[in-house]
Amino acid sequence: MIGRIKRNQAVIQEPFCLPAEVVCPLCLRLIPQSQQDAHHLVPKSRGGVATVLLHRLCHRQIHALLTETQLARHYPSIEALSAHPEIIKFIDWVKDKPADLNATIRRSRDKGRL
Repeated sequence: MIGRIKRNQAVIQEPFCLPAEVVCPLCLRLIPQSQQDAHHLVPKSRGGVATVLLHRLCHRQIHALLTETQLARHYPSIEALSAHPEIIKFIDWVKDKPADLNATIRRSRDKGRL
């Protein structure tokens, strides 16, 4: 019979392991599991495949300030993002906040302008 469920298959369980502590490369704080976001250094719409794990707050700030075109052309690395003046101000503000902070991020009026 096609599509019949096999009920007596052995279930293989992987050994329990704690997730590794991940540090946000932008703000250099530990990222809780619930706050991890994968950021494409070059947006997928521009052909990017490489990702880095960032705090959700840092990730939202990047996309509030910069367009996909700006990210692809001028900010395709963490070093380039860290040199952006508004990102520097954000990092200075967030560095002493708790890792699980969930603050409101507003879109910049200057988004898209260089």
